[in-house]
Amino acid sequence: MKLKHVAIYLRVSSKKQDHRSQEPDLKRWAEAQDEPIMWYRDKATGRTMDRPAWNRLEADMRLGKISAVVVWRLDRLGRTCSGLTKLFEELRDRRVNLISLKDAIDLSTASGRLLAHVLASVAEYENEVRGERIRAGQAVARTNGTTWGGSEKGRRLKVTDEQVKVVRRLKRDGEGVTAIARATGLSRPTVYRILHE
Repeated sequence: MKLKHVAIYLRVSSKKQDHRSQEPDLKRWAEAQDEPIMWYRDKATGRTMDRPAWNRLEADMRLGKISAVVVWRLDRLGRTCSGLTKLFEELRDRRVNLISLKDAIDLSTASGRLLAHVLASVAEYENEVRGERIRAGQAVARTNGTTWGGSEKGRRLKVTDEQVKVVRRLKRDGEGVTAIARATGLSRPTVYRILHE
């Protein structure tokens, strides 16, 4: 009989971030377990499930080596409802439990499965709202004459007052610099400069 282990999965979105906020709770949980534990750590966006540590975890899961996947919070797994729902189904089919410490989710229980699907739907809703805000910002920028596609080499871009307002408004709404740059047609350094003025 194969010896199974619990997979503890940590993910941050960028190389500048680290796993320190997730580790204390996960370490406390791990110390209370009798089963062997293996840690999987990624520094990658949540938009795709194609991540190095996640790929290793999936390979181990397909080989029947994993009894449970434990995460600090559900959003560490991914961002789309369809992606999470598909993952829940795959875990169930492979008889692998999923535990999310901060969300108090345990897929081995009926209430845990229900809560997991509700939270996945809420996460997808938030992403859609974020996308709508970005598109609204782009529409305002276009109305005010902003075009996309860059400028001729050596020509300095002039930032309009309207672009400055849109940048600051999107930042207040919680958008990241890359999304703001895309919405306004400005470069990321220009967005950073506006936000630090």
